[in-house]
Amino acid sequence: MDTIEQIAMDLAEAEQGGSAPVIAVEDLHKSFGSQNVLDGISLAVKRGETLAVLGRSGTGKSVLLRLIIGLETPDSGSISIDGNEIGGLTVDRMGEIRKKMGFLFQHAALYDSLTVRENVAFPLRHNRKDMPQSELTDRVKQLLAEVGLAADLNKMPSDISGGMQKRVGLARALALEPEILLLDEPTAGLDPISSGEIDDLILKLQRERQMASIVVTHDLHSAKTIANRFALLDQGDVVVEGTFEDLQQSSIPFVREFLKHL
Repeated sequence: MDTIEQIAMDLAEAEQGGSAPVIAVEDLHKSFGSQNVLDGISLAVKRGETLAVLGRSGTGKSVLLRLIIGLETPDSGSISIDGNEIGGLTVDRMGEIRKKMGFLFQHAALYDSLTVRENVAFPLRHNRKDMPQSELTDRVKQLLAEVGLAADLNKMPSDISGGMQKRVGLARALALEPEILLLDEPTAGLDPISSGEIDDLILKLQRERQMASIVVTHDLHSAKTIANRFALLDQGDVVVEGTFEDLQQSSIPFVREFLKHL
């Protein structure tokens, strides 16, 4: 079985230096009333790359993900997915773009009244209505096996642990074969062993699928494990962006203070 170090090296080698970004965010602004959350943020993520977005609570990290997936609308600036600017798209066209994106919510956001199997099948039933039942069943089983839950498909979310719920959320996020994976605090609330298992799983999926990923996290150990690039936010903008070594070598007081407390 591949070690974390081997998988991380594979991901680094997979980066395509000259390729166009899958996700491009330019001069993005977002306010809620008098609260200025994002103030001109610009980021880009290529295929096979994982960007970890770090920062204090309330700095707009999760808002950034919601803007990218179209759950919020920016005040100004642009977001492009595969070269398609999503601002002003019709509902139908945005729905097509959104199918390229898998989203893991912070608390997994499973449907309590549905079994594990039904939760994973939900996006397929909604977006692949022409898929034969036998094919859908096989696809769900494959996805759950991929996240190590082949034996738990008939359980309810309340019957499984927090780490297992995150795995179900990942399986559901992958159901439509997305090109982009957005992860909001994937290890939040988990014990160290479960967190490590989630990190290993994310690395494995990234190596196999080569998605463009953004992970928002307070877990620096997790970020160092799964990401190959980092962006630190403060007061609505990117203070520093680069490798973890770039963050460590930064002379910016906020960066040094942030790393000291993690």
